[in-house]
Amino acid sequence: MVAMGYGGSRADAGQSLGQSGDEGIDGIIKEDRLGLDVIYLQAKRWDGTVGRPEIQKFVGALHGKRAKKGVFITTGKFSNEALDYVATIDPKVVLIDGRNLVDYMIDLNLGVSMANVYEIKRIDTDYFTEE
Repeated sequence: MVAMGYGGSRADAGQSLGQSGDEGIDGIIKEDRLGLDVIYLQAKRWDGTVGRPEIQKFVGALHGKRAKKGVFITTGKFSNEALDYVATIDPKVVLIDGRNLVDYMIDLNLGVSMANVYEIKRIDTDYFTEE
C-alpha cells in the first residue's frame, strides 16, 4: 500500500496489527501524508475461495472502528456472492484477489526479481547511408 502512494513516510505510513485480539483488522494505513483518513486492511493467505461470510466479518470490524474504507486482500479468490456484497454496502471495501495481487506486485516491483531480460534490436538505416 505504501508503494501505491498511501501513507506518509515508510516509518509512519501505517501499522500492522494481525494478532489474536486484532478484532478482524490486520493493519491500518493512512490514506494520505496528512493522515486525514485511514484505510483498514485484512489479509488472508488462502488457496481457496473467500466467501461472503468472511467479508461480512471484516465489514463488521470496520463498523466497530467507525471506518469508511477497507481493503481485503487474499492469495485465493473471492466468491461471486462476496463480490456482489461489497458492491452494495457502506463502508467502501476493495477486494484484491491473488491474481490482482500478483499484478500489483509486478507493476510495483515488490517481492519479485528479474528472471530474464530480452534485448530487441532494429536495423540502423543511418549505418548504410553513403557519405
